[in-house]
Amino acid sequence: MNHRSYKDALYAQFARVGKAFASDKRLEILDLLAQGERPVEAVAQETGLTIGNASAHLQVLRRARLVDSRKDGQQVYYQLADQDVFRLFRSLEALAQTRLTEIDQITRSYYESPQDLEGISAPELQDRLQDNEVILLDVRPHAEYVAGHIPGALSVPPDELQQHLEKLPRDQEIIAYCRGPYCLFATDAVRQLRHAGYRARRLALGLPDWRASGFPVAKPKPADNCLATGNIYPDTAHEGT
Repeated sequence: MNHRSYKDALYAQFARVGKAFASDKRLEILDLLAQGERPVEAVAQETGLTIGNASAHLQVLRRARLVDSRKDGQQVYYQLADQDVFRLFRSLEALAQTRLTEIDQITRSYYESPQDLEGISAPELQDRLQDNEVILLDVRPHAEYVAGHIPGALSVPPDELQQHLEKLPRDQEIIAYCRGPYCLFATDAVRQLRHAGYRARRLALGLPDWRASGFPVAKPKPADNCLATGNIYPDTAHEGT
């Protein structure tokens, strides 16, 4: 193989990853799978795709070795191949935010005030959790909480916050977190909490970023139900240190 053939072959393989990323829907799928594995049907429902289109996008990602799959009966489940895929996805987001002013314009068109953009960092949150200074809410869908959450977090899905407001103490700041920097569950929760008179902020990033930074991730005991009891799930095995 000469130099030209070598470079052509090499860059063609690099381009496989680039082509797999070159779709808004596939990027959304990667963001979704960063929360935990999903069957094709769930991916389709959450991304607004037909099952056939969702499956086709997942096959592109699988051929580029960005996702893995497993079969359980008649269902096929997909997950990110590893943390490197997530890091590449976040790097793409960060680069796009730096280079494209449209992203800032889109973001600011949704947020009501500069306060909505405020976010606590992961290291600060870890310190404040250790000192029992804050109440932490995981406002992602409950299945994502079960797949993994920040230790000590209460599971309060977006559509259930209103009914649990009176259970939350008013003498501590409340921190809400969701899927990532552009996820709106936490932003909406913080708005709702502030309107009800609580001191509240969002975590600047999401659960996958917390995990990728090496902070511990916990899973609850399946038999427990914190929404019914109002108590934090007893955390079991932790991922990371």
